[in-house]
Order: sequence, then structure tokens, then C-alpha cells
Amino acid sequence: MKLGPKAAAAAIVLSASLALTACGGGGAGAGTGSTAGSKTVTALTLGTLRDLTSWDPAQAHVGHALQPYQAAYDSLILREPDGKLSPMLATAWKYNETNTKLTVDLRTDVTFSDGAKFDATAAKANMDHFKKANGPQMGQLASVSDIAVVDADTIDINLSAPEPALEYFLSQAAGLMGSPAALGTDAIKTVPVGSGPYVMDKAASVKDSQSVFTAREGYWNKDLQKFKKLTLKILLDPTARTNALVSGQIDATLLDPKNGKQAEGAKMKLQTNQVDWSGLLLLDRDGTKNPALANLKVRQAINHAFDRKTILDQVMLGQGTPTTQPFGKDSGAWTEELENYYSYDPEKAKQLLKDSGFEGKVSFEVPTLPGAETLISVLKQQLADVGITLNPGAAITNTFTSDVAAQKYPALFFNLFQGQPTVAIDQIVSTKALYNPFKTTTPELEAKIAAVRTGGTDAGKLAQEVNKYVVEQAWFAPLFRVNQMYYHNDKVNVTPQVQQAVPSIYNYSPAK
Repeated sequence: MKLGPKAAAAAIVLSASLALTACGGGGAGAGTGSTAGSKTVTALTLGTLRDLTSWDPAQAHVGHALQPYQAAYDSLILREPDGKLSPMLATAWKYNETNTKLTVDLRTDVTFSDGAKFDATAAKANMDHFKKANGPQMGQLASVSDIAVVDADTIDINLSAPEPALEYFLSQAAGLMGSPAALGTDAIKTVPVGSGPYVMDKAASVKDSQSVFTAREGYWNKDLQKFKKLTLKILLDPTARTNALVSGQIDATLLDPKNGKQAEGAKMKLQTNQVDWSGLLLLDRDGTKNPALANLKVRQAINHAFDRKTILDQVMLGQGTPTTQPFGKDSGAWTEELENYYSYDPEKAKQLLKDSGFEGKVSFEVPTLPGAETLISVLKQQLADVGITLNPGAAITNTFTSDVAAQKYPALFFNLFQGQPTVAIDQIVSTKALYNPFKTTTPELEAKIAAVRTGGTDAGKLAQEVNKYVVEQAWFAPLFRVNQMYYHNDKVNVTPQVQQAVPSIYNYSPAK
């Protein structure tokens, strides 16, 4: 079964766009080897922020943690640097009239690294596994009721309710495809088995130190396979990443404003991308573990305690924009009135605490985010100024996402990307969202979310009501939208990826 002419034509246009994007890279650079007759670098080494706990594609995450999976796994849909969705293992896709069934055509020339053939049965096996594996992004397929194999290269994805972000999710964790024979095994946790452009060199890889990949022979799309070798060096500390970059041990990495100065002094190139909001997630809004956080006045007091502009200027060297809302400017849910909803007002914060009945009794702990120790110290001081005690706890570890899901943290300091409305809702607001581990909701909020999901082209505007609700209810204490500062040397070209702190693996190419 194939999709109709309209959908097929759209796929062709998207394929052409992808090819043009791929042609933008390539060319001569340092190192050895050749591509299309030009001397190129053959190895790419990236500094990454942490190792993976599992290479099972069902355990894939978003943000920094998605990039490693892209080395070994293709996704059904490819998300281009500007956010457009292009064919990858899916050649075309189309909804039915009620937006409750997505019919997806698949490539017929793809194999996995174990030799198994990719087909509709493999696609179904992956999505079924993803739904059952309890991974950190399992919410991406929460609206999927079942996957039906139509024929060898076609599946129907049936939904219990419309999910405007489903195609986006199929370009993310939910769209990663592993060999059916390997899914659910212990082996795939340490060595990925996918159809992607690279295969892991297990002998050269060292847990929590580096993951090494080599280009896979016979890969179906050479335009996405631009290097012979790919190394992901795990460098938790930003100073270590900076030193590795300027000394030539790595080609690119994410830095902070302070370390970025050193990189700029070494003539590293900067790509900025304002994709995340940074701040506190006040997760325990029902007071399950911390009764004070269930009080709206307490949460509002926390918001009024922060001098966001001064913090941004002095700690982040001005690299960002102060805000009090968690939805991004490009989402459609952003509104001017929420940008400074909670002004810096210590006296008002103190009064709110007095009115709440928790004056002098509010304290909470957040895990330490590596690289953000100074910022968290400033937050601790400003909260102390209004009578709230913030206790920085142990550093975030590889068990972070499972710890969040297990309700270990009543509150967090974190950076989260600002995606399209339903993506953001499914990330931080929905009861199925990882960053709503205490499952906080109300009938009023559920009605607003339902309106977004069925809102079609009005989803962004309808999501303004969700944004307004969570801001007024002080679910979070956003501080600012952060300028992500991604540096690279002159051996590689790097194209930023919209709404991602680090680029997709396809966005690197040898420099000319």
C-alpha cells in the first residue's frame, strides 16, 4: 500500500530539501581520506555531557541524550536543522480525516547492523517495544492505541486521541528503529543494533569515558554518513570540555558563557541557539513529600524572590533573556504578558510567605546540575534573602531520569527545551510527562490541554491558556531562556539544530 499522490509529492519535496541540506557540508579539511574527490577529515570527536545508561532505543531521551542514539539508529522521520520534518525510514505519511490514524510508508532497502531487514513488522516491533519498555520518553507514544501492519512496507498508527506532535515524536526517541531480534535483550543495552550510519566499536569504547563508532558499510544514505569514525567523549565538567576543545582532543562541544571566553580566545567558532529555558521545576505541587510546595503562595514567593536580570548579567554574562514562562517564543503559546509575570519583589515574597502560614518553614532540596553550581548558589542566596532555604544536593547522575520518574526530587533546577505546544505539554505539563512526576493536574487544566490536542492549526494559540495556567499556578520558577553556546574548531562545519542544545549527528560535516 502506498499513500496518495499528494502525500508522495510532499515526500519528494522534503527529500529534495534534505539532499540540499546534506550537500551543504563536505569538502576539504584537516586529516586524511577523501569524499567526492576532496581531502576531508575522516574522524569526528565530540565532547558530550554524559554516557548513556542503555543503548536500547526505547530508553532514548531528548536534548543532549538523543544525539548518541542517532549514530546507531535511524528514525522514521528526520528533523532538519530548521525543524522541518523530512522522510527517513518513512518515505511518506498521511492522517485520516479525524487525525486518529497515521498511515506511514516505509523504505524497502534498509537493513540493520545484524543483517535483519527493516520492514513494517520491524517498525511495529519497535513501537510496541517502546510503549512497553517504560523509557524516559514513553509519553511520546501515549496516544498510540496500536500499530497495524498493512503490508510489508506500510503501517497504520492508530491513536486513542489526536496527537499533533506525533510526527515530531517519530523524529525523536519514539521513531528510533532497532533490530527486532535485539530489542529487549541485555546485549542491546551495551551495544546498539540499529540501521543507523555508524556501528559501535566495542573494543575501543569505555563506559563513562568514550563511545567509538565506525561508518557502517552499505549504509543506505551516504549523505548522512559524513565521517569514517565518530567518537563521543564523555566530559561532565565544562572546564574539562573547554580544555579538550582548545587542545584539539575534541572537535566540538557545548560550553557555558564563562568557559566560552577561553574557547573564543583560542579562536573556536561559536553557534548560538536559544532553545532552553532555565529555572526551577517545583514538582511536588500536591505536597506529597514537601507540604510547603503545595501552597500556591509559597510557589509564588519563590518566583518573586529572583532578580532574573541581574542573575543573567552577572552569572551568565548576559547570554539569554529573562522570562517567567516555560513556553518558548516560537511555540505560539508564548505571550508578552507572561514574560515578567513575577517581578523581582522580595517584600512581596516575604508577605506571601507570611500569608501562606509557612513563614520561616520553607526549605527544599534540588540536585546539583554540573556546571551550574555558581548559579544554584546565587539562587540559594536570593531565596535565603526572603526566608526560604534551598539545599543543593548531590549532583545529577546517570540515573537522573529514572530518579525524576520515581519522585525522588520535590524540585529541580534544570534546563529544558521549548518545543511546540504539545511537545512542551507532554514534556512538563501532562500527567504522562517525565517532568510532572507527581502527576499534578486539575479538571480545568485537562480541559485546556484537550483543547490544544484537538485544536489543529489553532493549537499554539490555545496553548496560551495552558501557559497562563501553569504560570499563574507557579508550577515552575523560570529564570531565563538560555543562549546555548556550542563551539567547534575549524576542521568541521556545524549547523545548529532548532530547539536542541546540541546539533543532531547529521549536522556536522568536514570543513572546506
